[in-house]
Amino acid sequence: MAPLLQTEGNYFPLTTIILCMILLIIIKHYFKFSFLRKTPGLPPGPTPWPIVGNIPHMIKGSSMPHVFLTNLAKTYGPLISLKLGTKCWIIASSPEAAMEILKTKDRILSGRYVPHAFPIPYPEINKSSIAWSECNDFWKNLRTLLRTHLFSNNAMESQAQVWEKSITQLVEFVRSKEGEVLKIADLVSATAFNLLGNALLSRDFLNLDDVMNGDGGLRGVMREYLATLAAPNLADFYQIFKNHDVQGLCKKSRDIADKIRAVWEPIIEQRRGSGSSYSGQKDYLDTLLQNGFSNDQINVQFLELFTAGTDTTSSTVEWTIAELMRNPESMEKVRAEIEDGIKEEDLDVLQLPYVQACIREALRLYPPAPLLLPHRALETTQVMNYTIPKDAQIMVNLWAIGRDPSVWEEPLKFKPERFLESNIDFKGNDFEFIPFGAGRRICPGLPMAIRTIPLILVSLIRFFDWSLPFGKDPRSELNMKEKFALSIEMEHPLELIPKPRQ
Repeated sequence: MAPLLQTEGNYFPLTTIILCMILLIIIKHYFKFSFLRKTPGLPPGPTPWPIVGNIPHMIKGSSMPHVFLTNLAKTYGPLISLKLGTKCWIIASSPEAAMEILKTKDRILSGRYVPHAFPIPYPEINKSSIAWSECNDFWKNLRTLLRTHLFSNNAMESQAQVWEKSITQLVEFVRSKEGEVLKIADLVSATAFNLLGNALLSRDFLNLDDVMNGDGGLRGVMREYLATLAAPNLADFYQIFKNHDVQGLCKKSRDIADKIRAVWEPIIEQRRGSGSSYSGQKDYLDTLLQNGFSNDQINVQFLELFTAGTDTTSSTVEWTIAELMRNPESMEKVRAEIEDGIKEEDLDVLQLPYVQACIREALRLYPPAPLLLPHRALETTQVMNYTIPKDAQIMVNLWAIGRDPSVWEEPLKFKPERFLESNIDFKGNDFEFIPFGAGRRICPGLPMAIRTIPLILVSLIRFFDWSLPFGKDPRSELNMKEKFALSIEMEHPLELIPKPRQ
């Protein structure tokens, strides 16, 4: 029987009193947000339900949230607000809104909200993480190390022989599979994973045969880890659950993170003892050890670099090849440009303008991170004459901006020529096209991405002709339907048959 509390001759179960108190707290949060909703300064949005806010609306669009939010923007405007549980979310869907958030108010809106399922305690995040740390001195120092020792021209040129080896392995593997059906995303992801693995730890981590035979290996475990962090978590919507792992997501993410770190922890320990990499050439692990980073700090950074730098590359190459298959005129222009480069004995992928235009067009239509990583308001501020409350989470809908007919002519058409006729670039200054983000939170791996993506793409097109299985016509029978997963992926992965070219 529940304990009783006596008040002036009446008895009340103690559990009833506790439940009433919890209900009052939730109601307080709801009416506080409702008050903000009525304030003229808050961005418009669909009316939230009691207690749950706009969660029922988001459930309807959960399979394709970037598309759902784009449709909401058509109704409520380029800056909207949603209430998810007790949290306020702001979504920007225009270049003007993106510029205010990522440039004009970049400092105030550059915070992060760390998911409760993150496998390390919050204080340690600010000493370890590239993605989730606040913009503190550690973060600035780490960005400098990345820019200087991993993503600089000198650092990447020092890896030239390793890159050549990885691309040769890719080409020889595909050549050995002539006439067989290959999944392009798996092929590219494994190659990108090994390119990054050599830059970080001087070794390959994935075998192409294993990956193509369905063994995801380390890459598969990392995808599971990211999916766990991205899963809806009650603790992220309601503060009262923050100390309770109701869904078991915290335990799951810690278990997966421990499994991943076990792969390279022995390498770190061996390097601490020997003081040199396996190849004898300095890699990024050497840099971190020389700068006094602990094993925990190194593990967090490697985990983030691998998860951010592989699937984004594979999805971009996959979408680009798919669009080139559907647009044979563009494919012929790419092949002609590559052939001209070979005749000039100078096949520098960065100097192939039409290839670069095709990649940009694919990034416009299918940005790998369509909503970017959410920002957090460090204090209350104003954006586009609306109030952004302190601790609100802010997302920029790149997918909506890239398909906005007021920004792009014929936005749904694959038209690489549009990038040959303009100076629009993806380095964070043109807010109608920011697939890598902008401002202080811009993707630090951008310099490597703009080299690896065209390098892999050109290698696959230069050495092979590709066709769909069963003689299907790619112009009419290639399924381009999207799936929202860790990035925008093809719902039906691109499967092609290679035929070596002379």
